[in-house]
Amino acid sequence: MQDGPTHFGYEQVSAREKTARVRQVFDSVAGRYDLMNDLMSAGLHRVWKRYALALAALRVGQRALDLAGGSGDLTRVIAARVGPGGEVVLADINRAMLNVGRDHLVNAGIVGNVHYVQANAEILPFPDRYFDVATMAFGLRNVTDKERALAELYRVLKPGGRVLILEFSTVTQPLLARLYHAYSFHVLPRLGGLVANDSASYRYLAESIRMHPAQDALLTMLQTAGFERCRYHNLTAGVVAVHIGYRL
Repeated sequence: MQDGPTHFGYEQVSAREKTARVRQVFDSVAGRYDLMNDLMSAGLHRVWKRYALALAALRVGQRALDLAGGSGDLTRVIAARVGPGGEVVLADINRAMLNVGRDHLVNAGIVGNVHYVQANAEILPFPDRYFDVATMAFGLRNVTDKERALAELYRVLKPGGRVLILEFSTVTQPLLARLYHAYSFHVLPRLGGLVANDSASYRYLAESIRMHPAQDALLTMLQTAGFERCRYHNLTAGVVAVHIGYRL
């Protein structure tokens, strides 16, 4: 990993420092991650994820990667859709989040076709052309070298495979954008302090959303990584967007 300058929220830091600080954020919030997601989005994150998984068009017997899969809510659905003859890899750079995901899935009785891998999105430990589908929900904005991560996703997909990136994006309606900004920087950190005892981490998450590439910029990044037939779908007026690209 190059150790040049990058951003951690609004701060300029080295790449190594960002990696360490992102790890600290998710170490801190792992235990309350799902609860905070429900509170922050009023449950909408579940609707957004269902929409993204519908676009994935998963089939029985396929091999799927849920990158930055965290608490495993996408993996749970993917495992059911690919069936016992398929395979799902839940991968996350953060050990605490990976443990939370494994506990959730094991407690739900989902075993056999799910594997757990602690992995950096910029250096994926998988063979070339291995997966039929790759998903990444609310993880790309925390990656230091996003271009490299997208190139790695392209590398590990089979020809005909698809990637789906679900991420916070740029709100398209001016009034909603102002309300969303106020919520993100005034309500969200307070909510994080009350529920997770960590307002600083949720202030970072709000800042990281603002620093993430807008819809068209991320579309160009996918195309530069080699993906074709790329497109995106705005959800909730662009609060989030689903980008999809194919390795042909």
